[in-house]
Amino acid sequence: MHLDDQALDQIFRKARTANGFTNQPVPDELLRQVYALAAMGPTSMNTQPARYVFVRTPEGKARLKPCLSPGNVDKTMAAPVTAIVATDTRFFEHMPKVWHGEGALEMFAGNAALAAATAQRNGTLGGAYLLIAARALGLDCGPMSGFDADQLNAAFFPDGRCKANFLINLGYGDDAQLFPRNPRLSFDEACALA
Repeated sequence: MHLDDQALDQIFRKARTANGFTNQPVPDELLRQVYALAAMGPTSMNTQPARYVFVRTPEGKARLKPCLSPGNVDKTMAAPVTAIVATDTRFFEHMPKVWHGEGALEMFAGNAALAAATAQRNGTLGGAYLLIAARALGLDCGPMSGFDADQLNAAFFPDGRCKANFLINLGYGDDAQLFPRNPRLSFDEACALA
C-alpha cells in the first residue's frame, strides 16, 4: 500500500518552501503531534539525537533575532513558530532506554568520533522527519541555515550539550510570498544504479 496522490502532493510534489506566513497561530498541541509523528522516523540504533526548541513567544523570538543572518530576520520574526533543530551530543546517555541491546551507551561514550558522526547524521535525519511530519499535518515549512551557530547555541543551549543544526519556520504559508519553483536534478543527474 502506498500514499495516495493527495498525500504525496501535500508532503512533496506540491509542497513549497514557505518564505512568508499568514497570521494563523500554530497551537502547541499541533507541535506535540508533529513531534510524535517525527519521532517514529528511523535512526541508527534508535539513537534519536535530534532535539527541538519551538520558538513561538515574543521573548523567544527576541533571543533568536540577533542570531539570524539579515536575510532571514523578517520572515523568521513573522513566522508563528521557528523550530531550532539541534543535536544532543550526549544522546547515548539515553541508549539503555531506547535500544534493546546492552553496551550501546558504553560503545558511544568510549568513541567520541563515532558518537559525533552518529549524532550529526541522525540528528539531521530527525530534522527532516520533523519537516515531513509538519507537512503531513498541514503546516508549511521554511527550512534554513543563515544563522550564527555559536551565538544561537549560547542563547538556547548554554550548557553546551546540544548544538544547533538548522532552523525550520513553521506555520501556514502565504502563497503570495513564494518564489518560483526551482528545477530539480533528473534521476540520471543525481542517481546511479550499481
